[in-house]
Amino acid sequence: MSTNRPAATALAAALCLLTAACGSSSDDRAGDGTAQAAASKTGYPVTLDNCGRKETFEKTPGRVVVMNGASVAEVSTLLALGQGSRIVANQQGYGMSEVPGRAAAIKKLPTGGVKLNEAYDIPREAMLGLRPDLVLSVTTYGFAQQNGFATRDQLGQAGANSYVSPQGCDDDPSRMTVADSYRLLRDMGKVFDVRDRAEQLITASEKNIAAVADKVKGEKKPKVMVLFSNMTMGSNDFSSVLANGIVNDILAKSGAANAFSNTTKATFADLSKEKVAATDVDAVVVISYNDPDPAAYAKKLLKEFPQWPAARNNTYVTLSDSMYLGPSNDLAVRKIAELLHPDAF
Repeated sequence: MSTNRPAATALAAALCLLTAACGSSSDDRAGDGTAQAAASKTGYPVTLDNCGRKETFEKTPGRVVVMNGASVAEVSTLLALGQGSRIVANQQGYGMSEVPGRAAAIKKLPTGGVKLNEAYDIPREAMLGLRPDLVLSVTTYGFAQQNGFATRDQLGQAGANSYVSPQGCDDDPSRMTVADSYRLLRDMGKVFDVRDRAEQLITASEKNIAAVADKVKGEKKPKVMVLFSNMTMGSNDFSSVLANGIVNDILAKSGAANAFSNTTKATFADLSKEKVAATDVDAVVVISYNDPDPAAYAKKLLKEFPQWPAARNNTYVTLSDSMYLGPSNDLAVRKIAELLHPDAF
């Protein structure tokens, strides 16, 4: 496997920074990480405790910049909360979505017309030129001066708040769970004064996931391989295989297990073809990142390893934004469960 698109190369570079090998790890989940907003009819001011910083919002942000960071969680969360009109520059997108209309809605968002850097993101001067009042980044990488980005202090001096998504403070999503997607929704619900909408989305997701979990309860848990299509990030043939993180929580809720979770403590495993061939894989989940035909990649993979139960039974599903941090994890849970346990539905 090899990357054949610049976007995939950018994702590979960014995702490397999200592995345990690229950053230290600590649990940032004590409480919900936010201070109570002062009582007022508008819900403001709102103060968030974000990566050890106090970010206070006096009003609803109106010039929001969403950095790339190989993520789609932040822009999807804002759209789910009905805040798309407040975005003045967005660099995120997976090219497809399990939510009808979302990929098209993301594509229509303004990009700010800025020249991006080698990481396919917004450099310091261009960022300040956008005059944001809120900048969102999936990890602290997007605010690192050594990477050519505007720091959080520099943004604050320019009148902009900043926010790093859950598990992004230490650039290590290996312990990320669906609860982190809910935390992102709650935080943005507070920032944009749409708390009720955020809670409605969370409640609906929890209800949908609970319904699936009830259907697959007691079923045998197939071993699943999860990986990005047409992408390599390390020295081996299979370096875009997800071993830990939110995908494992999604698989567990779907009545499945990760076939490669014991190969590393990091988010991604870097596997040889021999290791992959020697592992029983009951099903494959292919995540598309701007890949127009992830199903073709899945079929090619199954043909390459005909000894897998997944290959004998043609058991695969292609997903995108629902399989990672964001507001739609319940869709991934259901799609995987329906694939693996069709008789339960």
